[in-house]
Amino acid sequence: MLSLPHLVVLFVVALVIFGPEKLPELARMLGKATGEFRKMTNDFRFALEDEVRELERQTRIREEEKAAAARAAQAPPPLPEAPPDGVVPRESPSESAPITTETENRIHGGSSAAPDGDANSSNASAETVSVPHEKSSPEDNPVV
Repeated sequence: MLSLPHLVVLFVVALVIFGPEKLPELARMLGKATGEFRKMTNDFRFALEDEVRELERQTRIREEEKAAAARAAQAPPPLPEAPPDGVVPRESPSESAPITTETENRIHGGSSAAPDGDANSSNASAETVSVPHEKSSPEDNPVV
């Protein structure tokens, strides 16, 4: 940095070289140049700070995505809520509608009433009627 004696010497040299008429104009031009230089350096500094903030934001987003991917990889996959298309879910016997003697007789071609109207014969025919079962898949009955 220049001290006060150095500035006085520079002022005297400039006065001798440029003269008293040109010295105010020269100082004005030097002030404008200094102001423009400061403005450009401030603009550059702000642009650089904006770029650094943008890079930090992108880095933070990438880290959050990596953390979310790591959490998703650690968590077990969710079980499917509904069966895939084309698959018919099996009903358990407790969920299916109860089959009555009348329904069984209709399925097997019989009538709901006994031929002679006796209640005991109706129960006897109900005991002989078998309930239809689901067909087992080949995987359930391996070939021996």
